[in-house]
Amino acid sequence: MFGKQIRLFRLAGFDVMLDLSWIFIALLVSWTLASGYFPEIYPGLAPLTYWSMGIVGAAGLFLSIILHELSHSLVARRFDIPIKGITLFIFGGVAHMEKEPPTARSELLMAIAGPIASLVLAVSFYLLASAARAAGLGEAITGVAGYLALINLVVAIFNMVPAFPLDGGRVYRAWLWGRLGDLNEATRRASSAGQTFGLILIALGVVSLFSGNLIGGLWWGLIGLFLHSASRASYAQLQAHVLLEAEPVSRIMTKNPVTAPGDISLRELVDNYVYGSFHECFPVMEDEKPVGVIGVADLRELDRTEWEKRRVFDTMRPLSRANVIGPEENAETALRAMREGGTSRLLVVKDGRLLGIVALRDIMRLMELKQSLG
Repeated sequence: MFGKQIRLFRLAGFDVMLDLSWIFIALLVSWTLASGYFPEIYPGLAPLTYWSMGIVGAAGLFLSIILHELSHSLVARRFDIPIKGITLFIFGGVAHMEKEPPTARSELLMAIAGPIASLVLAVSFYLLASAARAAGLGEAITGVAGYLALINLVVAIFNMVPAFPLDGGRVYRAWLWGRLGDLNEATRRASSAGQTFGLILIALGVVSLFSGNLIGGLWWGLIGLFLHSASRASYAQLQAHVLLEAEPVSRIMTKNPVTAPGDISLRELVDNYVYGSFHECFPVMEDEKPVGVIGVADLRELDRTEWEKRRVFDTMRPLSRANVIGPEENAETALRAMREGGTSRLLVVKDGRLLGIVALRDIMRLMELKQSLG
């Protein structure tokens, strides 16, 4: 879902990240508020005042979304659900939950925390706007506070739509889970509702486009497309969890993989190992112990004239959590590690001994076989 991310700060033990797509929405919100929303509601102010209100309003929205996601994260921590961090992106924010909630009750409480936080913020900003108006602090302050009260109310209401993975969709899933006792079926139904709602938003976007509302139509369409794809992806992620959670890496790894010594040249590696085995990735060994990994992708980044001069030791990637996994870990953990590390293969190592290699295609094949067997 996300591209390049920037770490902003740490809040209550959670890393707050900024996806570069958020910069676009921040600029758009500031411009819309400064050139359209505030001039229409509060006419007669100076252009600099409108732009100041727009920038502060966008910053307030930024803070509100962080607090909304923080509320999810704090409740998740209460139920020992790992949250990797909070990311702000073009469509708002998301708390990265590393595993599913353990019970329907924990799912319900975690989901409802976000809208409750937004409602509290809406009331707080409304009271601030009323106090500023009563104190005669001017339209700039009352206008921004009033906007933040309104936008937090909209966020709370929109998020309670029963369309997974919106908060309301998670509440709906929690209710289904408690009634059916089956998380997979509850997720399937909630995901279907999310996909349907996404299609409705796309249809509204098309209608808006034909009605001449270009900007509104594009946004409705983009949000609908995002919700539709996010709903499908969320269900696929749960299916992967169900299919892979009980499968240890040792069951699907390739044992006794072809290894390469570290003191040979890259030319020798290509001629004798890549072309000799048609493999794309090789554990690098020293004194019969794995010390790194090298693959075809590492060679592509080098000029071929370097192949004669450089050794495997000079080019390999040292062993790290990004390319090593234990045999007792499950296939779901391996899949997550591959996604986070941007790799398709992991070395399976225990007590300094190389046991095998697990590849993405092996995990995908296992999923296909388990799905075909029901």
